[in-house]
Amino acid sequence: MTGFAFERLRRWPDLEAPNLFAFDASDRLILDEAAAEVVAHPDAVVTIGDRYGALTLGAAALHGATGIRSHQDALIGERALDANAHELGLDGCFAHHDLDAALFRGARTVLMQLPKSLDQLDEVAGLIAAHADPAVVVYAGGRIKHLTPAMNEVLGRHFSEVSATLARQKSRVLVARAPRAGDSDWPKREFHTELGLWVCAHGGAFAGTRLDIGTRFLVQFLDQVKANARTAIDLGCGTGVLAAALKRSRPELEVLATDQSATAVASARATMAANELDVTVVRDVGLASRPDASADVVLLNPPFHAGSTVHSGLAQALFADAARVLRPGGELWTVFNSHLGYRPALQRTVGPTRIVGQNPKFTVTVSVAGVREDAGVNLSYTDSTSEKR
Repeated sequence: MTGFAFERLRRWPDLEAPNLFAFDASDRLILDEAAAEVVAHPDAVVTIGDRYGALTLGAAALHGATGIRSHQDALIGERALDANAHELGLDGCFAHHDLDAALFRGARTVLMQLPKSLDQLDEVAGLIAAHADPAVVVYAGGRIKHLTPAMNEVLGRHFSEVSATLARQKSRVLVARAPRAGDSDWPKREFHTELGLWVCAHGGAFAGTRLDIGTRFLVQFLDQVKANARTAIDLGCGTGVLAAALKRSRPELEVLATDQSATAVASARATMAANELDVTVVRDVGLASRPDASADVVLLNPPFHAGSTVHSGLAQALFADAARVLRPGGELWTVFNSHLGYRPALQRTVGPTRIVGQNPKFTVTVSVAGVREDAGVNLSYTDSTSEKR
């Protein structure tokens, strides 16, 4: 394959490290397999889940695609695509789109990185089948170690013909043709009696309509959140459970929920609507759009994977964002897997940090912003769960 320097692609402004890459062999294979279709219909190409631009920019540079419609779940992925396009002189060959009917209307070729979530694949495949051209061909690829037979089954619900290419460099592509349109049941919702809340989720939302166990643990401590707080932020909100639970218990609070995932934002907005809660939900990279010293409380259940790689940099960046946005004396409430040992990092980045709860798997801490450790803040361990390690 010539004419496009994959090696020039960068992850920036996302995390960059020697073990984190902007493309892999599956991007090359998808583009190779789809070449004839893209060349035949260069103005009817859609890319889905293109991590940092390899599919979108490769389709333009190698196969002459124009007016490409791109949907990336992660906002930071959109920014990386923009930066790579500018660096490679490919500005203007694509446009960012929401995951909706307009993204797929009239599409003849869809290039897609297969998502880890089967629910996400189901929602995307359903939208393609319902709204793309009847002659659409979907090229959905990934690394073999991440592919499962269930992915073929999910695509088979929405397409009459699903086949797999030969493997190359530990990658494979599933090719789907002959769409069968059906009714969509996304987003889904589930009522949680213990919270008195509906939780809504689109296909790619972490934990779906369930309560993930870290969030479930942190919810137990929301009644201890800063009593005189006026503003609170659910950072990395997912489906919006923490924001909804806090707003339900403290209706006087101004609550903001933020996530860089388009799926999470759509899910959280549906959760707030289902519970008739006045919570603002925004798509943001961390708290980049929020002014300094503007919040009294931040709630955080941080991720610790960058793709399929464990990396502490994600949490560290969120700690720094919270420290910047909290007013002096403001509180960061964090839940994390106990083995990650985030307390020293929280203490360095935010301020005095004490453990307020711990069970065999998770730790909940509260960090106070802008306060010296010798200023009388209680840093002792308080086991609110009566479960000592």
